[in-house]
Amino acid sequence: MCAGSGKTLCFEIPLIHTVLQWRKEADRRRQKEQEPEENRDAAAVDLPPEDEAPEQQEDEEDVPREHDETVASEDAEGSKGEARRSQQPLLGLVLTPTRELAFQVKHHIDALAQFTGIRTAIVVGGMSAQKQRRMLSRRPELVIATPGRMWEMIRESHAHLQNLKELRCLVIDEADRMVEKGHFAELENILEMLSTTHSNVKRQTLVFSATLTLVHSLPPRLNAKKNKKKAQNQNTKDGKLQQLMERICMREHPKILDLSRTEATATGLQEKRIDCAAEDKDLILYSVLMSRPARTMVFTNSIQCVKRLHTLLRLLECQTIVLHANMNQKQRLKSLERFAQSQQCVLLTTDVAARGIDIPNVQHVIHYEVPRVSETYVHRSGRTARIGRTGLTLLLVSPEELLNFKKICRTLNKKEEELPELPLDTEHMSALKERVTLAHKIEKNEYFQNRKSQHDSWFRQAAEAMEIQLDDDMLMGN
Repeated sequence: MCAGSGKTLCFEIPLIHTVLQWRKEADRRRQKEQEPEENRDAAAVDLPPEDEAPEQQEDEEDVPREHDETVASEDAEGSKGEARRSQQPLLGLVLTPTRELAFQVKHHIDALAQFTGIRTAIVVGGMSAQKQRRMLSRRPELVIATPGRMWEMIRESHAHLQNLKELRCLVIDEADRMVEKGHFAELENILEMLSTTHSNVKRQTLVFSATLTLVHSLPPRLNAKKNKKKAQNQNTKDGKLQQLMERICMREHPKILDLSRTEATATGLQEKRIDCAAEDKDLILYSVLMSRPARTMVFTNSIQCVKRLHTLLRLLECQTIVLHANMNQKQRLKSLERFAQSQQCVLLTTDVAARGIDIPNVQHVIHYEVPRVSETYVHRSGRTARIGRTGLTLLLVSPEELLNFKKICRTLNKKEEELPELPLDTEHMSALKERVTLAHKIEKNEYFQNRKSQHDSWFRQAAEAMEIQLDDDMLMGN
């Protein structure tokens, strides 16, 4: 499936259906258990003859019983719901790679299940664990989580997570990212537990990603080795799926639904590039932002680059919002909210926002730095041209990044000509160059002043803690 094609609905609807089916089954079982008791009670009651009526009944007024019946039915429904809630197991678990994606999935499920009474809870890092424990104590049917915090709650033996044998539906979103080596060791622990001590043959496992079947060309060092055939088998579409199924402990003969297009990117996406020197990227970025005002996401490969660009563009009076992994969760959610509410704003972000985040009407995606792998390019570009809309993705390619750019083209079966150069207005750039040069000088000065301030502050605190006198020569400010 392409990014922005509606994958989230593909697992949200089955999740809600699973919960509603479980409720029907639970109510049916409860009725069967209660039927014999009701029959015994009815047989034990000694009813008066039909022609005899209690004297008290003659004196009473004829009162309509519709209200009494309504109240009784409401009480019955309420008691049924309370009984069901007290025995409620966890029925659905959604695992996502990022907290932002987890919040987004929860928001979508809550909107879709608005009139069903289905309860959901979110379990992610960076937020109060105590509050999340209270939410789990309400016994929600569905939990959306990141692997780290979820495994922490399981290890704490939270009551609602003790019997995962009842789990009917497990969803792993952005699965190719989740099972990468060196990432999410907690996911491996969860999957191992669900396939051994908490296994359930009725459980349905759903796996989703826009880049599950993206096949890379083998590097020369593997082509030259003896195990070339094995490496080639693992690098095919079927080989990658087989490897994924083994890691996720899926049963044999799963149903595979591959809706991938020949091109990995969306139909309405316009792909462009600009070949430039690394030192000219700031000027080109500023020129593009000024000449094409729109809701734009600018992706970089590092947090340091995001911070530097934020300072530079702030000096150039460009409205920017930052998002990266070093921000606390409230700041990250606030940044996404502010960006979604602004019509012409720039979000400077790392790849923390590359996967799954659905922000309406993002018109431009700019890769300030060429992504290291093809999957990242597909996911970054998928933030625009979503659900049939149009959008522009622009790569700024320096000579040092040319090798990565060619790898991406090769993996996506694109010729370099298929990513034509975006024409630039040289006169417009010449007019902006002086401003950018001045902003560079101010930004560098601010950076070194901050470095000095942090350095001196650390030394003063250390000297105070050790109760020693600090030599002024050790301070950068002097």
